[in-house]
Amino acid sequence: MRLKTDFKADLAMAEEQKQQSFEQALEQLEQLVNELEQGDLPLEQSLKKFEQAIALSRSSQQQLQQAEQKVTTLLAEQQQSGNDESDGELM
Repeated sequence: MRLKTDFKADLAMAEEQKQQSFEQALEQLEQLVNELEQGDLPLEQSLKKFEQAIALSRSSQQQLQQAEQKVTTLLAEQQQSGNDESDGELM
């Protein structure tokens, strides 16, 4: 069974999530989880909130992976710079 969705609203939501900071996305995700855990939402509304939570989770995970990659790159550059400096001292 496929739920009828509003694709324009879904696209707008996805774009908004891309522009959110990690902290904002995490805060919104926590709010959605709390609402879902209360268990008093109608099924369709629960599914919609669950979809939003999944999208936020994926977006946040992607932001974390990008930050991790930046840290790895910076550390590698720092290590390479340190190696270059010590190579010059040996000559």
